Amino acid sequence: MGTIPYDSDGITNQFDMIWQVLKVPIIIPALKLLVIMCLVMSIMLFIERVYMGFVIVFVKLLARKASKRYKWEPMKDDIELGNSSYPMVLVQIPMYNEKEVYQLSIGAACGLSWPSDRIIIQVLDDSTDAGIKSLVEIECQRWASKGINIKYEIRDNRNGYKAGALKEGMKHSYVKHCDYVAIFDADFQPEPDFLWRTIPFLLHNPQIALVQARWKFVNADECLMTRMQEMSLDYHFTVEQEVGSSTYAFFGFNGTAGVWRISALNEAGGWKDRTTVEDMDLAVRASLKGWKFVYISDLKVKNELPSTFKAYRYQQHRWSCGPANLFKKMAMEIVRNKKVSMWKKFYVIYSFFFVRKIVAHIVTFLFYCVVLPATVLVPEVEVPKWGSVYIPSTITLLNAVGTPRSLHLLIFWVLFENVISLHRTKATFIGLLEAGRVNEWVVTEKLGDALKIKSTAKAPKKPSFRIGERMHLLELGVGAYLFFCGCYDYAFGKNSYFIYLFLQSMAFFIAGIGYVGTFVPSF
Repeated sequence: MGTIPYDSDGITNQFDMIWQVLKVPIIIPALKLLVIMCLVMSIMLFIERVYMGFVIVFVKLLARKASKRYKWEPMKDDIELGNSSYPMVLVQIPMYNEKEVYQLSIGAACGLSWPSDRIIIQVLDDSTDAGIKSLVEIECQRWASKGINIKYEIRDNRNGYKAGALKEGMKHSYVKHCDYVAIFDADFQPEPDFLWRTIPFLLHNPQIALVQARWKFVNADECLMTRMQEMSLDYHFTVEQEVGSSTYAFFGFNGTAGVWRISALNEAGGWKDRTTVEDMDLAVRASLKGWKFVYISDLKVKNELPSTFKAYRYQQHRWSCGPANLFKKMAMEIVRNKKVSMWKKFYVIYSFFFVRKIVAHIVTFLFYCVVLPATVLVPEVEVPKWGSVYIPSTITLLNAVGTPRSLHLLIFWVLFENVISLHRTKATFIGLLEAGRVNEWVVTEKLGDALKIKSTAKAPKKPSFRIGERMHLLELGVGAYLFFCGCYDYAFGKNSYFIYLFLQSMAFFIAGIGYVGTFVPSF
């Protein structure tokens, strides 16, 4: 009985015939439509970046610091009233199984310079690990024995995650006596003068609800991935936050390293856990009540960047899914609001939400990782040079202004941002559609000094890890697609896109096999 011969040419011819049948009536029109959509989104992003660039130049040239736009005077002692002349400040530190960093944050908060009878440190411990919970409680007792007014608060569930913890923290009776609340995540270490530099803005300007400080990354040089994060976040703080503060007195609260006026927080409805960006939710609601925000660019608070790829992916999912979901929930509420101007509503809906939180993510992945490579396979569809080269180059250079020391890493940054845009785009659609992982909250892992300690320990002869923990199929799939398009362009194309396609595919492959960020072995 003979075997049926395998006819590879026949299969190839069949595939080619199907391709030709679908190409003209379906593929070409669909791809042309996608190109037009991506070009429109690119123009929107380009205009937004250029606008913010002009505003920043204007702010810098005129030296429009926050202390010049608002009344700011150093606080002075009142001989008659004594310490009672100082406002009562609550400092909240929410944490969850923060074994590596809890001592740093608690120590920094307890080291804040402020009259000791006018400050309360509140540690909100949602830890599920009994051992870590005990360590945190002991650390609080240690500072209490030194005369620090520190409260260790726990609850019997994690409902609402961070928002739930902060909301519960505000219910304690002693909070009623507080005027302002400073919030620091578990890896944040404010300098002792933090309150002296922020509280005067709130004290002398009754229209201000929030004073936000800048983040300073203590582990930016740990690996290439942390340098890439530094470039992205430095642009956010150097440009986006400054522009929002200088123009419309509105920006997204970063969830930490900020001080709120408690009356404003309560008027806005307090903490809500309806999205994974409770900080942004509160900021938008407070802004709609007419409150103003101030960003202090020269006040920096030390913190840690996620240095493992797994932690960074989870963080970016939350940071991309949450804003998209919040936009869906609040868009009409913003439109119907009567307390703020039409221009401010336009800024919040269009610039803050639509362009920066939705368009920026979608166009980065869809255009540069899907549509542009697809035009290699369909030469009938062309992308104009201004859309494929000039606009993205300008946007990239404008993004790089925040971190001049990393200009030589610009190409790596572009490739890395395109890789992570896969997860941002996916998360954005999950948020807009309110799909399965819309309210997924995974606390960003902090290593503190753990990596240094482990690196000095004796390593096992055969460090083991699960393949599934390091292999990422989505990245590998996109990498294979880009590599195929690169090969096709090299053989038949005329635009020389293959140089970019090969580089970008390598970036996806490297991420796909887990060789991004710091690898922490388990001993």
